[in-house]
Amino acid sequence: MNNHDISEVNPESSCDVLIVGAGIVGLALALELTQRYSGVRLRVVDKEDAVAKHQTGHNSGVIHSGLYYKPGSLKATLCVSGAAAMTAFCQQHGIPYEMCGKLVTATGEEELAGLEELYRRGVANGVPGLRLVSEKEIREIEPHARGIRGIHVASTGITNYARVAEKYAELVRAAGGIISLATAVQSIRRSQGEIEVGTSKGTLRTKFLVNCAGLYSDRICRLAGFTTDVQIVPFRGEYYELSKKKHPLVHGLIYPVPDPRFPFLGVHFTRRIEGGVEAGPNAVLALRREGYKKTDMSLGESLGMAVFPGFWKMALRYWKDGLQEYHRSLSRKAFVRALQRMVPEVIESDLVAGGSGVRAQALTRQGKLVDDFYFAGGHGMLHVLNVPSPAATASLAIAKVLADRVDFAH
Repeated sequence: MNNHDISEVNPESSCDVLIVGAGIVGLALALELTQRYSGVRLRVVDKEDAVAKHQTGHNSGVIHSGLYYKPGSLKATLCVSGAAAMTAFCQQHGIPYEMCGKLVTATGEEELAGLEELYRRGVANGVPGLRLVSEKEIREIEPHARGIRGIHVASTGITNYARVAEKYAELVRAAGGIISLATAVQSIRRSQGEIEVGTSKGTLRTKFLVNCAGLYSDRICRLAGFTTDVQIVPFRGEYYELSKKKHPLVHGLIYPVPDPRFPFLGVHFTRRIEGGVEAGPNAVLALRREGYKKTDMSLGESLGMAVFPGFWKMALRYWKDGLQEYHRSLSRKAFVRALQRMVPEVIESDLVAGGSGVRAQALTRQGKLVDDFYFAGGHGMLHVLNVPSPAATASLAIAKVLADRVDFAH
């Protein structure tokens, strides 16, 4: 049997659990379920022709430590345990990773309160390898970085999450799970005690449905007849690459003190496990859910955002910040100025255009950017509606929480 194409199986194929979305979270859940329940009939479907095509395959590869997140939140709880599980998984399966450490630098007095709050959160979250550092120690860790005080996090690392997701998929298949690619979900309805899912390759039946569709998770949710208070708003993050001759300017990861009003971390420097150094990303509203280029636009998807009441509440609250992000997107000079606050030696000619990613950010009707992981469900379904960073880091830990909510024994 070809595990990639449901056209080669019974078009009325039934399973215990059907997962929509072959990103890192959907695949981690599939892996957890196949390990937890021997003989489970499990299938993952995805509209793309390969796994990890969107958020998973476009992120910076950072193994986050758990520094940023509000103590007691799912992000905080799952990131610390998830990071340990991720490094163990990479080691077990020969996936390259490196615990290169991260430096968060306060470059002005006005940032010291935010730095102290970050440190407090890190201590409360049990982040290992965490310490406050002086200006002198900043230079010892990152000789080219600037800051009056900082936090060094030795437990931050880097890997390649596309490779991690591919290994998850390999293990799922080896355990008997089926991964059906190029298979778009078109309808979801209840029928004779099961959930009937119409796809571009035929009809599937399942006892339990899990929606891990990322950028389209709210649409799958509505397709299933489930009412939710959130809508996915896509934010594009654009990167530059540091020219090869300037790679020595960055030894590990260098971050600014983030703005606590947003679930974004600000432009920063990230070493890549394959080599090279990325600078970015900014965070601009994308006009298409898979809008990886500035020119990408979908009139229908843009109108869908515009008619959502939370969008305008968010826009009125943060329009000045949004303009600054767009300015950095359009002006390399402005982007460089943001980087120079951390590493003054970087100049405009050091940057070459890099890749981009699109973050699936949940927004409430009240105009609030959802800051934590957010799951909803009932009636044989579970909808994963907000799993932004550190979802890749925490994917194995998230999968355990989700698996606890998957009940197909009926």
